[in-house]
Amino acid sequence: MEPKMIWGNLASDDLKATYEFYKKLGFESNNKYSSDENASFNFGKDKFIINFFKRSKLETDINGAIGKWKTQSEVIFSLSATTREEVDSWREKVLEAGGSVFSDPQNYEQGYTFCFADPDGHKFNVLYWPGM
Repeated sequence: MEPKMIWGNLASDDLKATYEFYKKLGFESNNKYSSDENASFNFGKDKFIINFFKRSKLETDINGAIGKWKTQSEVIFSLSATTREEVDSWREKVLEAGGSVFSDPQNYEQGYTFCFADPDGHKFNVLYWPGM
């Protein structure tokens, strides 16, 4: 079996804040913000989609509970950067947009990275990797 697409669905406690955060970071929205539905964004050249749903709606839709991401992580999404300076620039944009940095920029093997969380606590790292 080979799926045509893969996307992520994450819970949000405040869809408006989520929408505004990712718009400030420059991600392309798949929809206008709707407090009754979701906030959806494209990530990267291949337009990987991450949908953010109200926690209660997502829990109803999947017939189960969704974890709280502020204290634990199940997944960390990685975003590529083309230079070390771009990593540093992302850090500043994240802070200006209302995100939090939980791992400051640092060398990582042959690359350079930092990690941040969005307003709901979903975690990302921005990574510069030479040759990537």
